[in-house]
Amino acid sequence: MRSRLWRPIAATLAAAACGRAAPDPAALRARLVALSPARLPAPPHDPTNRFADDPRAAALGQKIFFDPGFSGALIDGDNDGSASALGVAGQTGRVSCAGCHIATSGFVDTRSFGEQASLAAGWTQRRTPSLLDVSQSSVLGWDGRRDSTWSQFFGPLEASNEMNSSRLFLAQQLRAQYQADYQVIFGALPAFDDAARFPQLTAKQTGCTLPPGGKPVCHGQPGDAAEYDSLSAADKDAVTRAVVNAGKAVGAYLRMLSCGPSRMDAFVQGDSSALSASEQRGAAVFAGSGSCTQCHSGPFLSDEKFHDVGLHPVTVSVIVTDDNDLGAATGVPALLRDPLNSRGIFSDGDDGRLAVAGQQKVTGGFRTPKLRCVSMRPSLMHTAQLRSLEETVAFFDAGGHPGGYPGRNELRPLGLSQPEQTDLVAFLRALDGPGPASALLHVP
Repeated sequence: MRSRLWRPIAATLAAAACGRAAPDPAALRARLVALSPARLPAPPHDPTNRFADDPRAAALGQKIFFDPGFSGALIDGDNDGSASALGVAGQTGRVSCAGCHIATSGFVDTRSFGEQASLAAGWTQRRTPSLLDVSQSSVLGWDGRRDSTWSQFFGPLEASNEMNSSRLFLAQQLRAQYQADYQVIFGALPAFDDAARFPQLTAKQTGCTLPPGGKPVCHGQPGDAAEYDSLSAADKDAVTRAVVNAGKAVGAYLRMLSCGPSRMDAFVQGDSSALSASEQRGAAVFAGSGSCTQCHSGPFLSDEKFHDVGLHPVTVSVIVTDDNDLGAATGVPALLRDPLNSRGIFSDGDDGRLAVAGQQKVTGGFRTPKLRCVSMRPSLMHTAQLRSLEETVAFFDAGGHPGGYPGRNELRPLGLSQPEQTDLVAFLRALDGPGPASALLHVP
């Protein structure tokens, strides 16, 4: 059945070649099959999280993912109570993971003003990435700052512009709100409600405040010179362990989130009617030259590496992105130093992912995003400055920007005609799948 599919593709390639040599049909076939196995791979075994496939952990993780009660105060004045904000500046308990990873929008942010950067407690500097098929990655973040979903959980939790909270406050809220669920999976929680042992934090007290013109003053997290730093070494370990376990529960939930098979897969598996003529030509453009598949490779269309694609940052939404963002050149070294990485004492195993990450300190390099369900994203690139697939294809066809960014641009102009660009966009839209089961899109 499959072999008959390559004849019309070869014909459309030859017709669209416009004087350029059409790629070999056998090579094209091999590239498309590599993107579309008979069955999409399940999330790989995660030795760093022994609860990764525990359904009880996933159920708890889903509750935590949608719970805004772990967050501190909203600190940016753009939190004005509008539909684009999560509340009014000064309010607490407003930011959950789901506040920026909108479940019904492919787990990307379609809420914040401009649908580019995210407005949580404050404005983020990079676009909120999709969480669909995130469990297929062993190194996470646009810049490789984390190497597990459970350690990634600490990032937004303790970032003043995201949840603006702390590990001590979350540990206390775990005991207050989820003690029974937690203990069935992870064992007894320490007495985080014992004020003589653990300084008690309210939502108003946790996280960071930003005095005008001054340095942030934070509470409940390492370096606060207050509630967390005053704990004994054993109690610091207990607090961090509780949050690690909460992160492992969230990680178990995230393993259930997938874009799923697309019309592209149906076509490669033998349904010749699954793609329109334009989409078939777009598939030939995508896989024909090898340019796209050099980075967007494998079943989830990402090589999981970091690349400098010559993107000059511009103003997005109401913020100016960092035009000296070094990407993996700062993110990966921070990961290697992180006590929460996959070789640390909180990991349940080591599969060598840290060593692989350590080889990718690309200046100005950012992760190759997965392309399944890409049409659901209202903006693209780590800066979110490209607003459509058409604009993104044009950017790559041009070979990126001539300058104004750190590192060295890896792109070269592709020389695609306008019809080829149109067909390529059509193909990218055919990569959408059904997404996760509806039961995973809300509080259980």
